[in-house]
Amino acid sequence: MTVKIDEKSCIGCKLCIAACPFPGAIEMVNKIAVITDKCTSCGACEESCPKNAIKVDREVDSKAHHVENYKGVWVFIEQRDGKVANVSYEILSEGRKLADELGTHVGAVIIGENINTLAKQAFAYGADIAYVVEHEVFKHYRTDSYTDVMVDMINTYKPEIVLFGATNNGRDFAARIAVRLNTGLTADCTALTIDKTERLLEQTRPAFGGNIMATILCPTRRPQMATVRPNVMKMAEPDYSRKGTVIEVQSNINPDDIRTKVIKIIEDTSKTVNLVDADIIVSGGRGLGGPEGFTLIEELALTLGGAMGASRATVDAGWIPHSHQVGQTGKTVAPKLYIACGISGAIQHLAGMQTSDTIIAINKDPEASIFNVATYGIVGDLYEVVPVLIDEFKKALKGKEVSNEVACGKFA
Repeated sequence: MTVKIDEKSCIGCKLCIAACPFPGAIEMVNKIAVITDKCTSCGACEESCPKNAIKVDREVDSKAHHVENYKGVWVFIEQRDGKVANVSYEILSEGRKLADELGTHVGAVIIGENINTLAKQAFAYGADIAYVVEHEVFKHYRTDSYTDVMVDMINTYKPEIVLFGATNNGRDFAARIAVRLNTGLTADCTALTIDKTERLLEQTRPAFGGNIMATILCPTRRPQMATVRPNVMKMAEPDYSRKGTVIEVQSNINPDDIRTKVIKIIEDTSKTVNLVDADIIVSGGRGLGGPEGFTLIEELALTLGGAMGASRATVDAGWIPHSHQVGQTGKTVAPKLYIACGISGAIQHLAGMQTSDTIIAINKDPEASIFNVATYGIVGDLYEVVPVLIDEFKKALKGKEVSNEVACGKFA
């Protein structure tokens, strides 16, 4: 798209500047609006002009797909040795809702070796059809083999939406497929909704460093594709009475055509920070004042048998390793209890923890954004509040085994 200004019609009212979401994209020169190189051609200025002096030339997508030929919501079921990643069931649960709004079916795509039994699990979490590709060549995830078979399936069955977990494999897999199919891909989504009028998937994710939440559409290409962060969508209770159709897909993949081979898998036995699966997380933010403050956070986490998290600001400051970071560029978590100590509540951080069952916020600033999502809020100095909590929890938990050294990671 290109934005053009009719200088004869422009009256210099500046309404276009007020409507523009990008500072500096429109400037006034001699009382005439001028488009700068900061313009993204979003078109927000066009409707604001009372004199119709702004025109947005929208290019026709010459490679647009016949969107009416695509139906169904697909979810890629990521598994390893038959164990399915939780995010796949989370997305299946959400995919069921999306499909119901669209009046279509949910397809679960299962690729691997010895994975036939996973179809029943997929049906329990909302799938109507399980597309099963079973062969020894798919025992381990490899980009070439998985991409080839998935692209063939999409071209054959034409789903309108395809969803993946935002995992290491999912991000790699989805991106390669989107390029092959010449369609769009929105990464790390935190919410998915449907525009029923246009039959479009509304894909929401944090943008501009987490300062805004952007909703992205893919109106002319199919399938509409997105990766979804783990723990941002609620997994439904499985209904094992549900039945579905299994479609066994035959693959013509030639093992000799795959450019990589898995020689050996070496399990990482080192102690790591187990944030994603933790039921209790205690996180520290910039309000700690320095790295020494994490000693107190660690003590509270150990007392509760939980994991220790951190905000991006503390990681960027070098106070604690990135493995503890919760947020858009860190881990997305959904524990039963999340305690935020000295964390203001930036969108970037909220995107990674706001689906927690119970959130307790401790902050000196009563206007801190974190209180807007907190179940309980404590306005006060964390260095006064947290020691009291530790003492009281120790009394209440006396004699119970709650230590969890691995979860905290012993960062120092």
